[in-house]
Amino acid sequence: MQAASVPAINPAATAVTAFVGRTLRGPLDRPVKVDSFADFQRHFGGLWQPSMLSYAVAQFFERGGRSALIVRVANGARSVSVTLPGPAGPLRLRGLNPGTRECLRAAVDYDGIPEGDDEQFNLVLQRLEQPGTELIEDQEIFPRISVRSDAERSVIEALGKSRLVRLEGPLPAARPAETARHDAAPGTVYIASAADGDDGGEISDYDVIGSDEQGTGLAALIGCAERFGLLCIPPLARERDVGLVAWLVAARLCRDRQALLLVDPPRDWDSADQALASLRDWPLNSTDACMFYPRLTLPDRLRGRAEVFAPCGTVAAMIAVADARTPPWYQDNWSIEHIHSPAQLAVSVSDSQRERLARMGVNTLRTVRGGATQPTELLALMPERTVYDEMRRLPARRLTQCIVASVMDGTRWALLEAPDATLWQRLRAQVEVFLESCAQQGAWPDDGSGERYFVICDEQLNMPAARGRALQVLFGFAPLQASSFISYLLTHTADATTARPVSVNRGLAHLRRAPVQLGGQLSQGSFT
Repeated sequence: MQAASVPAINPAATAVTAFVGRTLRGPLDRPVKVDSFADFQRHFGGLWQPSMLSYAVAQFFERGGRSALIVRVANGARSVSVTLPGPAGPLRLRGLNPGTRECLRAAVDYDGIPEGDDEQFNLVLQRLEQPGTELIEDQEIFPRISVRSDAERSVIEALGKSRLVRLEGPLPAARPAETARHDAAPGTVYIASAADGDDGGEISDYDVIGSDEQGTGLAALIGCAERFGLLCIPPLARERDVGLVAWLVAARLCRDRQALLLVDPPRDWDSADQALASLRDWPLNSTDACMFYPRLTLPDRLRGRAEVFAPCGTVAAMIAVADARTPPWYQDNWSIEHIHSPAQLAVSVSDSQRERLARMGVNTLRTVRGGATQPTELLALMPERTVYDEMRRLPARRLTQCIVASVMDGTRWALLEAPDATLWQRLRAQVEVFLESCAQQGAWPDDGSGERYFVICDEQLNMPAARGRALQVLFGFAPLQASSFISYLLTHTADATTARPVSVNRGLAHLRRAPVQLGGQLSQGSFT
């Protein structure tokens, strides 16, 4: 099959960074993409002293980051209410987004409603940027809705689709009273939300983790259509680090989503010796995570002085800038360990300490003091001698994540096709073309010593009993040494796409000559 006959696989986005944490305002437990700090301010309220996420996002965009996904979580926050009075009792509404900074208002009129109809009304909802102003951020209009629950346009159904409010309490027997003016003065009378919102308290690890069933916290990213390549969980508060249980869940999410988790060093690592001592018992090791030490001293615009901040926002921006310049596996173009003014290192690190930290899988940030700088080898958060050396190398791991994510996203179209030999051939050709394009971009050297990638998609992988429910592709690539493959089994179903690492125990040539034996040659791999 010719390459032109198959759709192209586009490289997955690797520079989009997901942030999970507390914000001043905004939608709860729903990923929202922002492309600037001004976007973040509009949706989530900007800098807020209790929100370490807001500072991390500001540092991300100030240092060149371009796109971020924000997941707001809260602990005990409550939204504001709006009460619309009426002759048979009030219609009560409750805001969707919790917090004291959510400014809502509502208006009721009967324009176009037949006389004698005491059920239907028109409802206008607005969110204001500031209370007492006419700076409208969002507006919804619901014409000719009814207080009858069995009506064709019931207020229950209408507000079930609202981005601003939900119905609270029982429906009144009659529609709410009209709020429009009856005098000669222009404009509409609105009823403002009550001052009964609450920002909640400090978030915990379990607020960050959320619920798979409800899709909250980190789980909100599981089904997110937007691809992200980096994940940041800034400190839960100024004096409170993210706990181990949240890091473990986040690392698992990154493994499944082919993303890289940026783990901040704990607050109490206030010297390199303290960091090295603590790392002896450090419980989180993952090739899908990395750590950069130390924390950074940066200006705090709200407090008017320098403060120590976790580095995840700054590091995410430097990785994102590098990704925009070259593919993510270009180690020589990663100068992300070098920071620039006004950022300063909160802790000094000697060359010998830097080498010892690297042996534990921790990268060390350095300041630029003029002249050219040479990047060092960047590592995943794994100590020496625990995995193959290439899996500790961050560029090799990010190469794997980029390729697997690209194939996952780029082949899902095949679920719409009939599962037969023609489809399997098209899929195989499509993935081969993509892997060859990666090779041409320098993802791995072509020294002629052996095969650098393979793709298998045939009847043996797609057993008759599974057809129509799942579609599978086995592919592998050898980024460092010919015929030494990193292999994945890709499975598409109607509900999800997964890619699990596998070990192919027989030679590639044998697999291609005898595909009937393939089913027994796959086992769960150790690249986690």
